[in-house]
Amino acid sequence: MYSPVLNSATQGLASHACFASLPRLSYGSSDPSSGRRNLRRSKQRVTPCRNSASEKSDKGFGLLEWTGTLIPQSLLVKGAKGGWRLAWQTMMKELAPQTADGAYARPSYQFNSGQLTQQLREDSGRYHIYVGNACPWCHRVSLAVLLRGLAPHVGVTQAIDDAERASRGGWVFNTPEPIYGATDLRGVYQAAQPGFRGRCTAPLLLDIRDRKIVSNESSEIVRLLNGLHLPGCTPVDLVPRDLEAEMERLNALIHDQVNNGVYKSGFCTSQVAYERAQRELYSTLDSLEQRLAKHRFLLGDRFTEADLRLFPTMIRYDAVYTTLFKCCRHRLKDYPNLHAWTKDVYQISVGSEPHAQVRNSIDIDDARRSYFENLFPLNPGGIIPSASHEFAQAGDLLANSITEGN
Repeated sequence: MYSPVLNSATQGLASHACFASLPRLSYGSSDPSSGRRNLRRSKQRVTPCRNSASEKSDKGFGLLEWTGTLIPQSLLVKGAKGGWRLAWQTMMKELAPQTADGAYARPSYQFNSGQLTQQLREDSGRYHIYVGNACPWCHRVSLAVLLRGLAPHVGVTQAIDDAERASRGGWVFNTPEPIYGATDLRGVYQAAQPGFRGRCTAPLLLDIRDRKIVSNESSEIVRLLNGLHLPGCTPVDLVPRDLEAEMERLNALIHDQVNNGVYKSGFCTSQVAYERAQRELYSTLDSLEQRLAKHRFLLGDRFTEADLRLFPTMIRYDAVYTTLFKCCRHRLKDYPNLHAWTKDVYQISVGSEPHAQVRNSIDIDDARRSYFENLFPLNPGGIIPSASHEFAQAGDLLANSITEGN
């Protein structure tokens, strides 16, 4: 009798290397025992199955094998998980301060006025900015310099994120920076304010003439740069007076639930905190998707500070946050309007020079590498997932202008 289950099973086994040396059994006879008799009569040698790869592999300490008779496996596994989690939580608290319920609490900045009462002096070459490619908060500032056409007037130094080389924090320079000759951002902080002991974060705005730190808070730096009016600057106004009240409300929402929302999702240490951050994030993305169904930009036909704040998060969303920060409920392409808006902003140009094009304000592949290599509590192995994303290749996109109508 033909047995389809048995026949398919033997065919499947024969396809594997371990079973290739076994004699083939035939069940074509009506007597099922004939196959077994044939097997007994066969003089073909049966070669034992061996896994050559496993013989050369590193099996670690073999804890389960040599402790099996002393410690129950359940206790060993629980102990390993508990020790790993304790070490992970300790590292996470150092990386990202936590509340009592395991939510990420972004630390405050030491060099911000709290209220934007100060303004920068209309003095070309007076100010210098330190930014890093991977950081979305730095990206805000880079965009403000670009869109306002301030590159000829405000110096910019790119820092490299490498905590192993930095004396404090994570930002270093491949060559000494031009103001103090410092080799890392801590050196700039120390030179500008001797004895400084706080967090050495970027972005950082420096007054070269007075040799002092103006601010290290991205939203304040953007607002200060928007107030600069120097020869050759663009007419772009990121804070139009007639939209300011609505823009401030939208800014607060975007900052808390999107810009910071992805970090609250990635840096939390409890399931409750993660689910809360996810609800806030996707609720806000849904509302922004609806808003962009009506207008080119968030507040109408003009690019404002609200767009500038949202873009650094969305351009990194699929490349980094969907995987590393576990923001995987939806991808950017699942939001047609947000996706189209991101492509639109990515193509913006305020001039023909490379420094006047938004696409050149970030290296997506390098940012992605930085996140996965440097945030080791989230990715202990340092493995960078293989993936493609449309913003890696800028050549296929056409430039748009926003200088008209601003």
